[in-house]
Amino acid sequence: MTGFPAPRRIRTNGVELSVHLAGPQDGLPLLLLHGWPELAHSWKPVFPALAQAGFRLIAPDLRGFGASDAPKDAAGYAIDAVLADLTGLLDALEIEKAVWAGHDWGGIIAWHGAMLVPERVSGVIGVNTPHLPRGAQPPVAALTALYGEDHYINRFQQPGLAEAAFEGREDAFFAFIFETAPPQRVFERRGGEVTHLVKNFAAFEGRAEKRIAVPPEERKVYAAAYRRTGFAPGFGLYRNLDANWERMAGVDHRLAMPCLMVLAERDFMLPPALARWMPALCADLETHTLDACGHWTMWERPAELSALMTDWLARRF
Repeated sequence: MTGFPAPRRIRTNGVELSVHLAGPQDGLPLLLLHGWPELAHSWKPVFPALAQAGFRLIAPDLRGFGASDAPKDAAGYAIDAVLADLTGLLDALEIEKAVWAGHDWGGIIAWHGAMLVPERVSGVIGVNTPHLPRGAQPPVAALTALYGEDHYINRFQQPGLAEAAFEGREDAFFAFIFETAPPQRVFERRGGEVTHLVKNFAAFEGRAEKRIAVPPEERKVYAAAYRRTGFAPGFGLYRNLDANWERMAGVDHRLAMPCLMVLAERDFMLPPALARWMPALCADLETHTLDACGHWTMWERPAELSALMTDWLARRF
């Protein structure tokens, strides 16, 4: 797979981010935000098509990930700090507004950006991750009550526990985590135990390549990056979930800018049903669902995803 440029280091908000850039300088800016346990590299499959379509692509490793700086204090990964990194990145590139596109945690960040710094967001593309209303109780307690103490978000709150489980087994971890969408009959049988990532990985003994969404040579990029950084910095996002929930009290979650939501039919962590609130929250919303797609949409369905993004961006901007 080709068409993914080498990164530049760009100073913003007291840190340096590693940023992959492509496309014409006068193209519509498109800020591409990755999730966990990912990197900007996760946008590689759609980069060539989006650049060829004339968009100005900006894909950073978020703070704590890949080659970007990684503050040690978990409090440094609260939503306002992450958003300041991204608005500072746009400042450094002399860009006033961009369309923010995010997958997984990147989607959470993009939707928060639309609420908290709307003057820098011309539109939002959610990939798998929908825009949600603020819950009635802190998210860690809510998820633990639903799925048990072994839910990965609960385990990620405990410093050292998940790090010890994943570190030293990076190659196996990325074969484990990048599972393709299961057949429909298997998907329908899965229960909450699929969210018990730390416990499930302890028992993982490998799987066939056809059941892994990311090719072996690409997984090596992730494994090498996490061998350098460890997993602790990325967990900073999860360790601020409740603090971010507190932060969003009283913030209007309704959005006026154009929004595109690309859902994946067989994403257990982010099922399409979670998008049911979006018509009430997004005044200008277009939604598509990719049939038989799992969580790793950029790797599983790059042609369809880039086509949906390109078509919507061309029509709306």
